[in-house]
Amino acid sequence: MILLKLSIGVLIACVGAGTSFSELTYVWRRPGLLIRSLAAMYVLVPLVAFGLVLVMPIERGVKAAMLALAVSAGAPLLPKRLKTLHIEQYIFSLLITSSLVAIVAVPIWTVLLSAYFDVEVKLPVRTVVTDIAKTILLPILIGMGLRFVFPVSSERLSNRVMIAAWVVLAVTGIILLVVHREHLAGLTWQGVLSFVALMIVALFIGQILGGPDPDERTALAIACAMRHVGIALVVATEFVGVRTLVLVVAYFVTAFIVSSIYLKSRRR
Repeated sequence: MILLKLSIGVLIACVGAGTSFSELTYVWRRPGLLIRSLAAMYVLVPLVAFGLVLVMPIERGVKAAMLALAVSAGAPLLPKRLKTLHIEQYIFSLLITSSLVAIVAVPIWTVLLSAYFDVEVKLPVRTVVTDIAKTILLPILIGMGLRFVFPVSSERLSNRVMIAAWVVLAVTGIILLVVHREHLAGLTWQGVLSFVALMIVALFIGQILGGPDPDERTALAIACAMRHVGIALVVATEFVGVRTLVLVVAYFVTAFIVSSIYLKSRRR
């Protein structure tokens, strides 16, 4: 968990080092896009997860993972991945906005959905605020501060550091899955289908609500499917044992691969 969170924080700091202050309010100046983006990430995708849990005969551990994914809206790892779309302003502004909205939305959704997901989890606002501040907002400010003081060298160095952070994140996630592979082997086909369905429908929702710009549709689709890895890990650790955490990490690994394929197909 320490390595996972540390690598995420470093990645976000690198994003900040490559971003200007003027990009912060981009999506705020486009209220239509802002409303559609937040509705897709914070309303429709959680409702899809809620529907899947009600319809699919899945075990309690999978329901816990679905809850963690449902309430964890956000896009902390997207900016550099989607740089080829040349819409950095929208992606970065969406990152900041979604992280701020999560402070209120995540505890509310957790309270509303936990009873229906047949799991019990208490996620105080203070916990969410602390996690977002440590893993998202503080690294962003550090990165942007470095860019302000060292405008040329900070961006060049951030690209190298980001590669190392991605390697640490990937290796840590894979090790976690290998060590606790019994939790993956015990998955039923209904559980696998639920995760896949959530991922695909989330992509579809973002694609529909992204608006007329094809690049913004692609970015929102991937944001909806990837979810907020930092918040999801916090919610997952609230459950006893590591099963929920392992399933959440497995979802992110799969979503990363699927979204990469989706991104390549959209760029053609």
